[in-house]
Amino acid sequence: MSWLAYAAGVLIAALGVALSIALHEVGHLVPAKRFGVRVTQYMVGFGPTVWSRRRGETEYGLKAIPLGGYIRMIGMFPPKPGDAPGTIRATSTGRFSQLADEARAAAHEELLPGDENRVFYRLSTPKKVAVMLGGPLMNLLIAVILLTGMVTIHGTAETGQGSLVASVAQCVVPVTEAATATTCEGRPGTPAAAAGLKPMDKVISIDGSPVTSSADVSKLIRPRLDQPTAIVVERQGEQVSLTVTPIANQVATYDAQGNPVLDGNGQPVTQTAGFIGISSATPIVYVPQSITTVPGIVGEGLWQTAGAVIRIPQKMVGVWQAAFSGEERAIDSPMSVVGVGRVAGEVSAGKLDVMIGEHTADKFWFLVGLLASLNLMLFVFNLIPLLPFDGGHIAGALWEGLKRTVARVRGAAEPAHVDVAKGLPIAYAVSLVLIAMSVLLIYADVVNPIKLGG
Repeated sequence: MSWLAYAAGVLIAALGVALSIALHEVGHLVPAKRFGVRVTQYMVGFGPTVWSRRRGETEYGLKAIPLGGYIRMIGMFPPKPGDAPGTIRATSTGRFSQLADEARAAAHEELLPGDENRVFYRLSTPKKVAVMLGGPLMNLLIAVILLTGMVTIHGTAETGQGSLVASVAQCVVPVTEAATATTCEGRPGTPAAAAGLKPMDKVISIDGSPVTSSADVSKLIRPRLDQPTAIVVERQGEQVSLTVTPIANQVATYDAQGNPVLDGNGQPVTQTAGFIGISSATPIVYVPQSITTVPGIVGEGLWQTAGAVIRIPQKMVGVWQAAFSGEERAIDSPMSVVGVGRVAGEVSAGKLDVMIGEHTADKFWFLVGLLASLNLMLFVFNLIPLLPFDGGHIAGALWEGLKRTVARVRGAAEPAHVDVAKGLPIAYAVSLVLIAMSVLLIYADVVNPIKLGG
């Protein structure tokens, strides 16, 4: 693995994540300023400020930990009905009531003369929704742009013809011992390794017979026990002729559909046949698509992402087990930003070439697709109708709009602003859950990462 290429992939992923977060906050910032709300801060990251600059009434800056961001708008929470802005009631003795009162006070402590009509809570319902929906919509827009480029320029992956050498075993291990073997000590080397076969070799022919699929490799190799066999492969655009002599080994038996045959106990049925020590994979080709296919691809991505978000609690059980018991991580397991960086590094270093292709363009566009998926996740995740997500503020704004519409129809007095501060205990609880999830995912991504390359 090239560590320089690996580091480049991690850096690209980190910059992509940071830019996605920064643009998410721009999605909030622009409509807030457009509607006259005073925005005091626009920050990317959390923790100590490492750089900032004030322009007009807003401070723009970068924090030390680039794993989030925020804009600070004055008047996020309204005062209690009948109270002047910034009033704190001494009668709030319950802890939850204190949290709400403290949040109201903090929301108004930056009020300046003339700010009375520049607070967020005074915005109309459509404007509140526009401000809070702006961030997620920015992530959706980023995803659409990235997917459009990927689909129309590079294309979508389709199954190609022929067979690739996915991996080359260094020693002979019977299929019955493959699950428990951990070392090659005392075992003979494989014919494939001796012949010089390498991962990503495309098998063109075996003993003069053309190879059109991975199934052809087994079909042509197994009968040639102890017979020198000519293999022609394509390696980095050039054809290379090799000679390999299959040896006897216990190998799995497959049915006509290419599935392994199992006995009554669920164990693989084996046979003695010619063996050279390679695993095969089907080549991937990329076919550019019309721009008209993009809406369907985005829609499918949103559907799958929403399903993934719904299944997160269930999947976290598997993450816990994998982190502390050594079980293999599921391929669709959630991952942290550490996991995303790790995948990006492996892609750049060529570790996943069998899955995505060996060309630089294949790797670049895979990373583009990875960032598109991340932005779809940010879009869906932020629409969860709970604080502290954007969806929680949107739900509060819609509820306020509904109450005012009903009052207007009934001819009743206009109701007070919905006090979103009352939902802060839930916000703190959700935040604690998110922190715990993040810590677990980061730990799992370090000690037992998802193995995309098998």
